[in-house]
Amino acid sequence: MTLAPLLIVPLAALLSAGLIVLLKPLLRRYALARPNARSSHRVPTPQGGGIAIIAAALVTTAVLAVPAGITLEGAELPVLALSVLVLAATGAVDDIRPLPASLRLVIQAGAVAAVVLTAEGRLLPEAPLWLERAFAILAGLWFVNLVNFMDGLDWMTLAEFVPPLAFLFALGLAGRSAPEPTLVAGALLGGLIGFAPFNRPVARLFMGDVGSLPVGLIVAWLLFRLAGEGGLAAALILPLYPLADATLTLLWRLRRGEPVWQAHRSHYYQVATVNGFSVPGVVGAVFAVQAALAALAGATLLWPSLPVTLACLVVAAGLVGWLLRRFAAPRIASA
Repeated sequence: MTLAPLLIVPLAALLSAGLIVLLKPLLRRYALARPNARSSHRVPTPQGGGIAIIAAALVTTAVLAVPAGITLEGAELPVLALSVLVLAATGAVDDIRPLPASLRLVIQAGAVAAVVLTAEGRLLPEAPLWLERAFAILAGLWFVNLVNFMDGLDWMTLAEFVPPLAFLFALGLAGRSAPEPTLVAGALLGGLIGFAPFNRPVARLFMGDVGSLPVGLIVAWLLFRLAGEGGLAAALILPLYPLADATLTLLWRLRRGEPVWQAHRSHYYQVATVNGFSVPGVVGAVFAVQAALAALAGATLLWPSLPVTLACLVVAAGLVGWLLRRFAAPRIASA
């Protein structure tokens, strides 16, 4: 193994933090997030820190790809990078001047489709390829949006995705994953770490859609690659908390007849702050659960048998269900 993968996390973290320092005056002037129906903050705060996260991830991946032994002959990584840039640009515009939801959805669908159609690996080799790809595109589109929906609290995105990214990076360093997802996971992990000091409660900077949308796409691609390499159960377990919170909240709002396209603060992690949890308490609990899910995902790869896989899935679902219930006990009691 070369030293390149070991360098990518600190390099991406330093680049991300440095870019934030340089860009923050501009973000404060042109990308100020004012409180709305979805917000957990009460004072205008600059957003757009995701520019630094994504730039750091892309630059370090490009610089270290060849030293890490990655050939750029195929279309997978270039298409991923281009799709990430498209979503970042869309998010940047939306952060400054909101775009119509229909236009955002079309752009997101195109970006997700491009990534899925060029990604290596199969989720279900016995299923027709067209059906698998169609399902993957729909799942990827939902995942991109749920990451955006779940970015509503200081440090929340970090709590959700630092543990799975660290797991995927360690998996690659151990030789259990291909060089491409290993390097990308390390680059995004470093970008998020560099952003962390500026987003700690009470945040001085938000990620914004310019960061949450492409972060969702990159993580979705990483999970697709993991599933395609035989880790389908692990790919389901790793993002289980944000997946469950966003999906159950959507179903809850549909049941109540609420317009699901409008901004709101009814996610379980948001309700938790109303129910007396502190922001550090919420994100700390989510981080701990996500770390436990990473350990369960690892168990499914270390002992790839049906009993172990089923047991890990059941424990993961129970753990996430316990946390959701703890966050939203008053809402459940009144249902």
